[in-house]
Amino acid sequence: MLPDFNRLKVFYHVFNEQSSTGAAKILHITQSGVSQHLKKLEEELKTSLFTRVKRRLIPTAAGHKLYDIVQGFMIRLESGVRHINETSEKPSGLLRIGAPSEFGKTYLPRIFASFNRKYRDVSLQLELGDPNILFGMVGEGELDFAYIDILPILMDIPSQPTVYAIEPMVTEEFVLACSRKYYEKNNINEAGYDELVKLGYIGYKTDISLFRSWFSLYFDGAPSSLNLILIADSAGAIISGLEEDLGLGILVSHLISEQLAEGSLVPIRKTGKKLQNTIARVRFRDKEETVTERCFQQHFRCELNHISDLLLHSG
Repeated sequence: MLPDFNRLKVFYHVFNEQSSTGAAKILHITQSGVSQHLKKLEEELKTSLFTRVKRRLIPTAAGHKLYDIVQGFMIRLESGVRHINETSEKPSGLLRIGAPSEFGKTYLPRIFASFNRKYRDVSLQLELGDPNILFGMVGEGELDFAYIDILPILMDIPSQPTVYAIEPMVTEEFVLACSRKYYEKNNINEAGYDELVKLGYIGYKTDISLFRSWFSLYFDGAPSSLNLILIADSAGAIISGLEEDLGLGILVSHLISEQLAEGSLVPIRKTGKKLQNTIARVRFRDKEETVTERCFQQHFRCELNHISDLLLHSG
């Protein structure tokens, strides 16, 4: 049976100090406590470890042998603990983040690059996906946190939402747009509900929820179906379809800001209202944040200021 570690630690410091008083100061315990530990250790080993000579504790042959065994381990232990303390005070290790596909691939590599220039010991695992998938990965501990679309029409809130901490970060505007040629050809400026629902649409997959929300925002009703000319799961493909005059599509405004500014794509707004989506940071409420996570979140907020001209608002 191995001796108690605390007794070995006391022995190690007594050997170095050749004094129970000196060891007691280092270990922040009483001198009598040091003496008790040594006595019990000697009883366990059935041998004397020190001889007292003029207030000094002189190691016996058995004491020297034990010190040779303990010394290397104690040095490595103290060095390792110091390293853990040092590294725990600054960002390091793997950061696992989820994000919406288009927002994630457009902005997060840029934001992480500036973060990595400050903290070289941090690497990023970026998971791009749908809100429900990202919610599940956060809940299962597969992601440290995720930036997730929380527009209600895009997702069903997972059960027991109180287990998640949800912090709004960015508000985006969804814009229904088409090419100028398509806009003028179909006289969209004058078109009402009945005319608009008959036009061609470019949808994200087969989901028309965004289109229904757009119609509900500007009109009293929403169509149960639309004529989907092109179905795509990529913002780039939707933009290409718009530029080829295929129909109308909905995208976040910052992805088509250049086309809107130059007039090649035309936004359709019937009033001053805006269809908005909020991207929130979602994390498991009971999970303690690491230094790396906190530092990245602070950096993310700062970097949003540099792209805020493309977004409606940064939290």
